[in-house]
Amino acid sequence: MLSDQAFSRYSRQIALSEIGEQGQKRLINAHVLIIGCGGLGSAAALYLAGAGVGRMVLVDDDTIESSNLHRQVVYRSKDVGRSKTKAMADQLTALNGDVQLRGLSHRLDEAQLSMEVMLADIVLDCSDNIETRHLINQVCYKKNTPLISAAAIGWQGQFAVFDYSDTNGCYRCLYPFEQLSHDTNCQSMGVVGAVVGILGNYQALAALQMLALDEFIVATGQLHLFDGKTMSWQTVAISRDSSCLVCGNLDNRLQVMVEEMQ
Repeated sequence: MLSDQAFSRYSRQIALSEIGEQGQKRLINAHVLIIGCGGLGSAAALYLAGAGVGRMVLVDDDTIESSNLHRQVVYRSKDVGRSKTKAMADQLTALNGDVQLRGLSHRLDEAQLSMEVMLADIVLDCSDNIETRHLINQVCYKKNTPLISAAAIGWQGQFAVFDYSDTNGCYRCLYPFEQLSHDTNCQSMGVVGAVVGILGNYQALAALQMLALDEFIVATGQLHLFDGKTMSWQTVAISRDSSCLVCGNLDNRLQVMVEEMQ
């Protein structure tokens, strides 16, 4: 049973028939892994902490720069130079002291990432490079842990939920290549802070669905594309690639690996 204090704090969520007291209990008992404490992670973490998610692990090896502040809204000017995970943990604690927070201020190798994913109920990929995204997708597929991925650049954003069902594709099906152009980043191309916030909020909303309702309402296996100029969305299906090195047919995967070695 929820305490009187918790019931009062989360009363506006509990009032929703889809959530109720049982859903709030599930949120309080939930464990979320957030990889990347930039603009996406800032927005997502704030709303997850506000909603009462009980445990969050924050992963980022970066420190705060003044150029981060226009989009990474969890931080303050006085935080410049600090570790992102430590500064974010301080802000989330100030928002909701009941949330248990653990920060990892270094890049995770595959073994450590596998352990963190295994412990989590859901993973939010808020990272900023495709190599990390591929590794997160690979580990989440192996552990069958739901993954919520997002990215933003310029006025554009994208969002996808992967539940690794038998029919839906994974992140590597969507982006089979290992590298992006070095010019494709926020530093060189710029980004609108509010666009990043929208995508991070979408990640939080999808996570709250799964954690409170024990299922996604949003369709999985789809790529949602956001245009910040027209404020419009487009949705495309993510088809499974039979030769995908993560989720494809084993024989086809072996054939691709042999061809790449030749």
